[in-house]
Amino acid sequence: MCIVLIRSLILYLLVIFAVRLMGKRQLGELQPSELVITILVSNIATLPIENTGIPVIVGVTPILALVCFEVIMSWLSLHFPGLRRLVSGSPKIIISEGRVDTDVMRELRFSVDDLMTALRGQDVFDISQVQFAIVETTGSMSVMKKQGSDTPERQELGIICEDSDPPQLIASDGKLLQPAIASLGMETEKVKKLIFGAGLSIGQVLMMTADSSGNCCIIGKDGGSPYIIRGGKNDKSKT
Repeated sequence: MCIVLIRSLILYLLVIFAVRLMGKRQLGELQPSELVITILVSNIATLPIENTGIPVIVGVTPILALVCFEVIMSWLSLHFPGLRRLVSGSPKIIISEGRVDTDVMRELRFSVDDLMTALRGQDVFDISQVQFAIVETTGSMSVMKKQGSDTPERQELGIICEDSDPPQLIASDGKLLQPAIASLGMETEKVKKLIFGAGLSIGQVLMMTADSSGNCCIIGKDGGSPYIIRGGKNDKSKT
């Protein structure tokens, strides 16, 4: 039993290393070659665990070899577009000028249900609203709506707003996150005062977010309403 646990730990760490080396992608975003490597690696990793008579090195060697091969292929694909198209394919325009290309649908083996499912995944429920759609090499679909159906932007409505980065998590589960606090240019003592001002201790904080403008949101572990601080000033309110 101990041998199986050790083998499992070794292969677990190796597979994590292999996946990290291939890049950060979700399963649905994998290129065909990456998906094949992922499947092969997972299958090979199970062999030394299921059969203790197989040396661990027999599982480790092909996994490393496959990962190295994938890294080399990624490098070659980056420098040779023809090879990239051969291995990963190329995006296919399935809707252009509002018209569905049935030839592309047959080429991709897309049924009408597949097309509508992909559009609903992009928050489009009426195909008449689509001006242009393209199926990416990962199988996902990118959609551009017609101008009359697209959501207007704030600048088109004459709304003036200031650009800023999204809020960061600066406290979590009763602990202050010093790197995030420092990246916002905030002082730890000021953060503590804001928490105390919300009627909470640091240990009672479930999460706290803040942005570069000084806006903060504090949520306690008691499940109460968030405590909002606007602009780091005394404009405080509970929602």
